[in-house]
Amino acid sequence: MHYGDFDTTIPILGKAKIPSPIQGGEKGAFSRSFVNDSERIIIDVKLNDLITLAEKGKDFPSFELAGPRKKIYFDPSKLRCALVTCGGLCPGLNDIIRAIVLELFYGYGVKNILGFKYGLQGFIPKYGHDVIELQPENVGSILEMGGSILGSSRGPQSIDEIVDTLERMNVGILFMIGGDGTLMAATKIADAVTAMGLKISVIGIPKTIDNDIYLVSRSFGFETAVDVATKSIQGAHNEAEAYPNGIGLIKLMGRHSGFIAATAALAQQDVNFVLIPEVDFDLEGPKGLFSALAERLKLRSHAVIVVAEGAGQKYFEGQDDDRDESGNIRLKDIGVFLKNKIGSYFMSKDMEVSIKYIDPSYTIRSLPANANDRVFCSFLGRDAVHAGMAGKTKLLVGRWNNHFILLPMSASAGKRKQVNPKGKLWLSVLGATGQGSLKND
Repeated sequence: MHYGDFDTTIPILGKAKIPSPIQGGEKGAFSRSFVNDSERIIIDVKLNDLITLAEKGKDFPSFELAGPRKKIYFDPSKLRCALVTCGGLCPGLNDIIRAIVLELFYGYGVKNILGFKYGLQGFIPKYGHDVIELQPENVGSILEMGGSILGSSRGPQSIDEIVDTLERMNVGILFMIGGDGTLMAATKIADAVTAMGLKISVIGIPKTIDNDIYLVSRSFGFETAVDVATKSIQGAHNEAEAYPNGIGLIKLMGRHSGFIAATAALAQQDVNFVLIPEVDFDLEGPKGLFSALAERLKLRSHAVIVVAEGAGQKYFEGQDDDRDESGNIRLKDIGVFLKNKIGSYFMSKDMEVSIKYIDPSYTIRSLPANANDRVFCSFLGRDAVHAGMAGKTKLLVGRWNNHFILLPMSASAGKRKQVNPKGKLWLSVLGATGQGSLKND
């Protein structure tokens, strides 16, 4: 089945013939939760669009529903699984690890589970990183820990060497937890495995604190990030109110998408200006930020600004681009830039201001997940296991239309979800802040 320019069909390693061990109990309590491959979640639920498709005699584009299958592909007694976490830290990484290990061990009876340390470097012999055995006893209490017990790293590694390690260590299912770069690497690994005729399932669990993964309605860690960001907004507001012409300036995560900044501003409505990558803004001029900020200070004597890290990058054009280990352009620091520019502007107007600048980014990234994210991670991790045990591969486990679904990696890798400047989220932000357009044209 196709949606737009991609196929929603999930690849499989072969026919699943082994009865699932998660029948459970004399009355088969778990059997009622089994999912058929034919169960689908419609992608677009707008009635008019569905009617149009029906009138044209076309199928409704849909995703395969996640969940346990009655028959599985791998023999649990002979299976070895591997987990790896890659890229930046994010609340919920340990929760995902724990959910995968416990479901494999107790649900399916898989006893041989390996954790590769420090991201994709863990597969490359020259780094010499340890491979650890993951068992219920060493993951049971990791929910209270931030970061990842497996560690992480950035940057590309040799796909051939990774696949050689998987084959040499007889890994049957590889669970990769990471963001866009990781998912693109997972796609290449899955392609290489297929080309070599190996029966290795590659399952991705999408990780981005920015909530910007295409065709995934929510990513783990996002709710925790918003929750903690609201406390930064509270602090900035209290600081701003405490001084004449006080300005609280908070920089939040969001390289390409402003979901955290926009959502946190709605959750803690003490914010007067929200700046995100998707919506351009000017600093100077009658409608620019400086003029609007000056009016706010004259009216209320204090103001709070939230800026996403990827906003306003146009102000650094012409500067040399520096890249991180993964090849991504390192963003220039819009927070410090705004702090300095705002200070200079009001100094030129002979108007004294007190600017309090807060950047909680790395504090948020390394925190344990909150209650909602923990539950969410448990679902993601367990559904990842169900998909892998059924012999499915080259997929992501995600959330869509209030269901957990299986999404082909090719549908999401290299693409990005962004705030719609005409959508409900951003229009609600404009209503809550009253900031209006900050563009002069």
